[in-house]
Amino acid sequence: MIKDEIQYDDFVKLDLRVAKIIAAEEIEGADKLLKITLYVGEEIGERTVAAGIKQWYSPEDLVGKSVVYLANLAPRTLRGVVSQGMIVAAGSDTAILLRPESDTNPGEIVR
Repeated sequence: MIKDEIQYDDFVKLDLRVAKIIAAEEIEGADKLLKITLYVGEEIGERTVAAGIKQWYSPEDLVGKSVVYLANLAPRTLRGVVSQGMIVAAGSDTAILLRPESDTNPGEIVR
């Protein structure tokens, strides 16, 4: 089922960026969440997200990967971690992280 239609002006409000995972760790007591530290380029710097991907990825496998990051999502506290945005993933029964096909600098805008 497709979600409600939005206007182009709604879409351009999303600030999607390339980010590099520089650290990842388990969150004590969380079954699904990992605490991930991202580098999003000089303009934004480092950001932390709590991502529900623990069943598909181990922290050590994530470090060094580039991902697509939603930078302007309002912060939300999950299991004591202030999540400053969201890593974009695909799949309903899995979480496949969306990643640039080739090397791209952290902070680059995704359009």
